[in-house]
Amino acid sequence: MKTKAEIVANWLPRYTGKKVEDFGKYILLTNFSNYVEKFSKRFNVPISGMDRPMQTATHKESDLSIINFGIGSANAATVMDLLQAVKPKGVLFLGKCGGIKASTEIGHFILPIAAIRGEGTSNDYLPPEVPAMPSFKLHKFVSDKIVEANVDYRTGVVYTTNRRVWEHDTMFKERLRDLKVIGIDMETATVFTVGVANEIPRGALLLVSDMPMTPDGVKTEASDKKVTDGFVDLHLEIGIKAMTEIGSKGEQIKHFTY
Repeated sequence: MKTKAEIVANWLPRYTGKKVEDFGKYILLTNFSNYVEKFSKRFNVPISGMDRPMQTATHKESDLSIINFGIGSANAATVMDLLQAVKPKGVLFLGKCGGIKASTEIGHFILPIAAIRGEGTSNDYLPPEVPAMPSFKLHKFVSDKIVEANVDYRTGVVYTTNRRVWEHDTMFKERLRDLKVIGIDMETATVFTVGVANEIPRGALLLVSDMPMTPDGVKTEASDKKVTDGFVDLHLEIGIKAMTEIGSKGEQIKHFTY
């Protein structure tokens, strides 16, 4: 295999256990297996890849697939590369993030206008000066679906990092305050940047799952279960509605290269 196209066409089925032609042209990405399980039950469709690195399910009638790609920017870059084999019309990342600003609360949704590339992975795709940004028309339509659900949401810049355990680091937290970011996660900037590099329309709808700037706001197993029980169904439902309706109701998404 000499070309990237040959590699990703071979590797997407290897990572997911699903043929390229069995993916929809609209994609939901997640870090969590329960999102895929809920999607499978909602549409009564099977899950592929239970013995593979990534699990996925597809609802053919709506041309929609969901993929659990794991955690971290390296995995985010991998799945956005592999999706070149599908040439999706739109990709929406349904992720969780930590809230940085006091005005952001657990259970809030964040529709990021940009992400700071603190993870390093994206530097292998585009120069550091290139901003990590979503596709505006996709985010505009997702915003409409959030409003239709009578849900409040925030916008702002999120910081993407490769660090997983930083909540004890006062210097790191002070830097986050200086950057004026609204949230922190491990994938959004990578999804945006690799999406630009691969000419894939992309967006992210983030669910605030913890408030890690204070000791009592650091995520625990108990607090994460509370977020899952209270907000994940709505998070997934908004994503499904956005990506199943954008083809018929949304503006055409065009990708312009830099």
